[in-house]
Amino acid sequence: MTATDPALTALAQGWCALSALHGRIEAHIERALQAKHDLSVREYSLLDVLSRQHAGDGGHLQMKQVADAVVLSQSATTRLVSRLEDRGLLERYLCPTDRRGIYTNVTEAGLRLLEEARPTNDAALREALDDAAKLPELAPLVRVVESLNVPA
Repeated sequence: MTATDPALTALAQGWCALSALHGRIEAHIERALQAKHDLSVREYSLLDVLSRQHAGDGGHLQMKQVADAVVLSQSATTRLVSRLEDRGLLERYLCPTDRRGIYTNVTEAGLRLLEEARPTNDAALREALDDAAKLPELAPLVRVVESLNVPA
């Protein structure tokens, strides 16, 4: 295979289209969340992931799991947690069975903000997908995203 191989070129074009769709969606949601709720997409995602924790086996996420879920490095996730903790939206506490472990929970204020922001996030996502569907190079990807039935 060479750099001008048609298969590689098609693959690169597909990757560029996927990257463009992601960028368009993220930017659209970012603007909406910032304007209405003073939240970034990453902050919203972190609150959403942590709000889904529960008591019991596997209920609380380790920081690596949280970092993977919000697609950030562990250090970037820790900084993000600290910023939201400073705003009173998250709190950290020691694991009761392993004093070395630290858990992060969404506070009541964080849950309220998340519930207020969820309709904004969902509407901005829908708008971004509808806009992208009008572009021939992105329309097939939009159809794939809309067909996915992935558990939260």
